[in-house]
Amino acid sequence: MRDKETGSWWQQITGKAIYGPMKGAALDLVLSDELTFAEWRSEFPTGKVLAPIAKFKKEYDPNWEPDVAKLPVVISFPGTELKSRDVVIGLTIGDAARAYPWDTFAKQSPVVDRVNGTPLLLVLGPDGKSFRVFVARIGGQEAGQDAEFFLQPNADPKEWSLFDTTTNSQWNFQGCAISGAAQGRCLDRIPALKDYWFDWRNYHHDTSVYKH
Repeated sequence: MRDKETGSWWQQITGKAIYGPMKGAALDLVLSDELTFAEWRSEFPTGKVLAPIAKFKKEYDPNWEPDVAKLPVVISFPGTELKSRDVVIGLTIGDAARAYPWDTFAKQSPVVDRVNGTPLLLVLGPDGKSFRVFVARIGGQEAGQDAEFFLQPNADPKEWSLFDTTTNSQWNFQGCAISGAAQGRCLDRIPALKDYWFDWRNYHHDTSVYKH
C-alpha cells in the first residue's frame, strides 16, 4: 500500500513501512472480525454495510476465493509441513507467531493453546465459518485445558454455547458469559488473520504451527 501524504510503501499483512520517508514505522493493528454476513447481522441487526461503487460493480468477482486458490503462488516454502495454499489462522503474541491449520482448527474447535505464555481460546462460530480468538483467562484465572464445547445440531444458532469447567459458566460467541459464576464477564479478544500458509510464512519466518 502507498500513502499519498508521504509516498511511503506499507506491507498489507504487517502494516510496516518498507520504503520511503516512513520506512521502519508500523501502523497500529485494529481488532477486526472475519464473519459471514449472516453471523454479523445476527450480532448487529442495525449495522451499516459498505455499498459497492456502482460504476465498478461489474468488476467485483463473486467467486474470488475459489478463483484465487487456483492461481500459482509467487513464493513457496518447500519442506515445510503445510502446502502453499493451505488456509491457516495466524496470530502473534509479542514476538511469537503461530499458525493454526484451518482444517485442524475446525475439527477440534474449541482449541485451547498457549503462545508466549498467554493462554488462548480459538472458537469456530455457530455457522461453521466464522471464528474468533480470545485470551483464556477469566478474572485473572486461566480457564484451563478442560473447557468443553456444546453445539446442538440443527438448533437455533443463538443456542450456541461454550462451557468452561473453571467457573461452570456458559459463554456465547462474543466471548461473554451468559450464565454461571462468570455471568457478565467477557473474555479479551486477540487479533487473528485467516490467510494462506505461503503468505503467513513469508511475513513470519519464525512462526510455529499448531499440532494436536
